[in-house]
Amino acid sequence: MSQPEPRPAQPQVSHRGRSNAPVATSNAEGEDSPEFEPFNALSPRGFPPLKEYLDIWDVNMLSRPDEINKQEHHTDLFSNSLLIVRRGQEFQLRITFDRAYNPSKDQFLVEFVIGTSPQVSKGTYMPVFLDPDRQGQWRGRVVDSIDNIVTVGITPAPDCIVGKFRMYVAVLTPYGIRRTRRDPSKDLYILFNPWVSDDTVFLDNEEELREYILNESGIVYHGEANDISARPWNFGQFEYGILDACLYVMDKALMPITNRGDPIKVARKASAALNSRDDDGVLVGNWSGDYTYGVAPTSWTGSVEILLTYASSQQPVCYAQCWVYAAVFNTFLRCLGIPARVVTNFYSAHDNDGNLKTDIILNDEGKVDRARTKDSIWNYHCWNECYMSRPDLPTGFGGWQAVDATPQETSDGLYRCGPASVHAIKHGEICYPFDAPFVFAEVNSDVVFYERNKSGSMQVAKVNRSHVGRKILTKAIGRDEPAEITSLYKFQEGTDEERTVTEKADGYGMTRQKDTSAQADVHLELLAQEVRVGDDFQLTLEFKNNSGSRHTVNAYVNGYVVYYTGVTSDEVQFKTLKVTVEPWQSQRVAVDVRSKDYLSKLVEQASLHFIVSGRLDEGSQIVSAMRVITLHAPKLTIKVTGVPRVSEEMFVTVEFTNPFQFNLENVFLRVEGPGLMAPKTKHYSLISSNSPLTWTEPFTPRRPGRSKLMVTLDCAALRQVYGQVDVNIKP
Repeated sequence: MSQPEPRPAQPQVSHRGRSNAPVATSNAEGEDSPEFEPFNALSPRGFPPLKEYLDIWDVNMLSRPDEINKQEHHTDLFSNSLLIVRRGQEFQLRITFDRAYNPSKDQFLVEFVIGTSPQVSKGTYMPVFLDPDRQGQWRGRVVDSIDNIVTVGITPAPDCIVGKFRMYVAVLTPYGIRRTRRDPSKDLYILFNPWVSDDTVFLDNEEELREYILNESGIVYHGEANDISARPWNFGQFEYGILDACLYVMDKALMPITNRGDPIKVARKASAALNSRDDDGVLVGNWSGDYTYGVAPTSWTGSVEILLTYASSQQPVCYAQCWVYAAVFNTFLRCLGIPARVVTNFYSAHDNDGNLKTDIILNDEGKVDRARTKDSIWNYHCWNECYMSRPDLPTGFGGWQAVDATPQETSDGLYRCGPASVHAIKHGEICYPFDAPFVFAEVNSDVVFYERNKSGSMQVAKVNRSHVGRKILTKAIGRDEPAEITSLYKFQEGTDEERTVTEKADGYGMTRQKDTSAQADVHLELLAQEVRVGDDFQLTLEFKNNSGSRHTVNAYVNGYVVYYTGVTSDEVQFKTLKVTVEPWQSQRVAVDVRSKDYLSKLVEQASLHFIVSGRLDEGSQIVSAMRVITLHAPKLTIKVTGVPRVSEEMFVTVEFTNPFQFNLENVFLRVEGPGLMAPKTKHYSLISSNSPLTWTEPFTPRRPGRSKLMVTLDCAALRQVYGQVDVNIKP
């Protein structure tokens, strides 16, 4: 896939005739407020005498990580010298005047401004008075006054705009307003606040807040439902420049400033802005295997390099697949203060057009007809959940919401998905916004085997209701282990609740396949052990006869190399079998799969898909089974040496040996860790067969605490090689 062509510049059309001013869509732009704003036009003699009124000498934002504001607002981890606070919670400023403050005579206020053309009614200009009788949406009070130093407390509204505000201290005089000069060092960021009950993202669980807001290291699960792999990822939401990059994402998407206090609108806009399909968003998707003009999706170690590159180049970053979209989206949400997690759905149905069916066509012999079988099921698909109330929906549909930045289908004209209430999906209430039917289909579709006879007509041979959405995982709270959340999305197959949900989905037009096929007397299951890339292995077919009659099965074994999206590449196995199974007995048959048959045909995530189908006794009963085998890549060895202390130089050493009988060419190594080191890359033009590699890189920890270093090794012949090591840094 080549680098995308730059889009032609959009013609600039005047807003005049529709409104008096354009809609403010940039957090980075805004006019500076004047230092003196007269109440009436100035006299020809110029400025009036203001000596008897307060003059502001200094404003201390109390923005150091160890000071009260960042400590109490849980923002001390941000690598940013400016004040960062959360809405709905008081923060403090320390103002130094030219003389002692006299509340009976002196009047001053603190002004907060965001965007262009600020207005009180739009929440973009917020004057905060310290007089208890003049309180507005934002509250203010004098906390302390000693001589000429006054400490004030400011409480932003719990639904205020999220973004970067300009701050001024203004003194009221009879002639006009005297205010501080614009100083970028006095700007402040206001974020969502899941610690405050009045905020719509409130999450009343301290352990979950530590995981879903404050944890910078994550795990993305992938592979196959019976053979799950865990990939480390550096979300890095507190790294230098990331907060500004996240605000730039909304600016580039032309999101109105006035909408940025609503987490529903922010999540929905960001699900479109994270992909580049229709708005020059953050990431370019690529599933082709050709990453010549960018970075292979499997090579990334975290979100930091991606977001910083996007913000600096102002161009989409190449390349991404679903887990990269989900991981970067997770960084965006956590950075702004919305609780979020990455979710993996194993055997995820895509592009079902709301019919809840994935069709596999068998010919009249019971063999898969590849030419007519167009549907595919992804081995896994990653999306996000974000936590928020849903005041736009009936009571009970708040909590976790599914959002997806991977461009699959358009929603209201853009490639985006969600937020869709997970509770609504589970209970079949898919009429509620946004995109609930699409997510419902991803976890509930049926796999339908059709038998196509020589005349071209088809009839249902078998329906598998439990294959899609087999297992849904996310990282466990506080542990590097998976937590299964399948029960949050659907009831167990065959229960009364599941039948009720099916009937409800039918009522909304999402009809499942009516199973008119008879249950076959013989049940087929495919078994396999964990397999490494380059291994010969055996696929075991277990036939279980659940009847009192003897049966003979004429079966076809089809093996294909597949992308993780379920799209087939090359055939690596075709075998016919004739198996006789005695009444109430089981029969196992081993099929040998040789590395020489598949190794040269592998695509990037090294998966093989086996479909076995056949007939009983040359009659009408069909047996079938599917199994995805994920071939495991070799491991990296990662070691850390040196004194684990802040500002002390340490070293990370990565070791790898090429285990194959062929050379690895154009190999990239990447390493990074939150609070430890920025992303670093090393390129090797060649790693010979059976040759070792050692790479040592210095780093200097920037803050104390537990963290991780994440490493990937990537080349065209070998993907998904990664590792991590825990590091505990002392102050």
